[in-house]
Amino acid sequence: MLLVVGLLVVYSASFAVGHLEYGNTNYFIIRQAAFAVAGVALLWLFMRLDYHILRPLSTPLMIIALVGLLAVLVPGIGIERNGAQRWLSLGPLPPLQPSEFAKLAIIVYIAAWLDSRRDDIKHFSMGFVPFTLMVGLVAALVMVEPDMGTTIIIVLTTCTLFFVAGAPLTHLSLLFAGGGLMSWAVINLADYRIDRIIAFWRPESDPEGTGFHIIQLLIALGSGGPAGLGWGASRQKFFYVPGSHTDGVFAIVGEELGFIGAVAIIALFAFFVYRGIRAVMNSPDHFGTYLAVGITSWIAYQTLINIGGITRSIPLTGVPLPFISYGGSALVALLAGVGILLSVSRYGRDRARLWRGQTVGSRLRFRRAMG
Repeated sequence: MLLVVGLLVVYSASFAVGHLEYGNTNYFIIRQAAFAVAGVALLWLFMRLDYHILRPLSTPLMIIALVGLLAVLVPGIGIERNGAQRWLSLGPLPPLQPSEFAKLAIIVYIAAWLDSRRDDIKHFSMGFVPFTLMVGLVAALVMVEPDMGTTIIIVLTTCTLFFVAGAPLTHLSLLFAGGGLMSWAVINLADYRIDRIIAFWRPESDPEGTGFHIIQLLIALGSGGPAGLGWGASRQKFFYVPGSHTDGVFAIVGEELGFIGAVAIIALFAFFVYRGIRAVMNSPDHFGTYLAVGITSWIAYQTLINIGGITRSIPLTGVPLPFISYGGSALVALLAGVGILLSVSRYGRDRARLWRGQTVGSRLRFRRAMG
């Protein structure tokens, strides 16, 4: 349902930009639909596969992700847009954004690593130090692009996995303290990040400058009223809301579908997270649990950060709304992640059925066999 709504919203929010920049009102929706087909194919593939096949593939996937993150920084290979170098040139094919696939790769890698180090997670040298180095390397490469929003999502998701695996609260406190200090230092290194903080607190102080973006987003949301202006009737998408079909798409949803439609979209995400938690609870082993936690947390955090920024609940960062915003790499990576989550859910359900059919003695043997 989120994917279908996303395709409809992308078309409505992008046809004006497509006509102006490419002379084709269908430019963005055609590409988004193509990526949706590719993503659904991956979803089906991963859903049918046993997710345990990903354990031996976790290291190669992580290496490929690191190579992709390094490749975008190489002149001639990486593509720069709006001051950020986040895309790879693929000839006639649409550009690829490696950081989106790195989110999924690091979830698989950290899940396999935590499963293999269950007894060492609580130790500082065997748990905290290598975890910090692994996550820090990926986060640093993403920050160099620069992409602070994606970095925050990666750190939050992996720290959630670390917590679920049984990391001590002192180690988690160190992680968040260090992350907070690094974030503050990174914010102070770039004027545009400071401007975003100022715009969050006082957008009215510079309505035609730093506050323009957030003010236009709020105008779009407010214009929708309870029931919205109707599909395609948004006025703010006509070059008032920057990135109206990408990061700012939720504002267009609020304008066209109103408060009711926006809450319905949030309810769909909430139901998705609920089902993700169900998959976590029914997972047959630790590796499946970590995969389900990582994928569910990734989508939940990204949704909260996007909607929080659009509604001025938190400072605005440039992350897309999962399944809704335009972006081929993000959509394919998300649907592949959902396929893995469905695989965990299916095997958990099969285990539950077997469990209900066992005697007490058989259940003990079954539990030992399943780990």
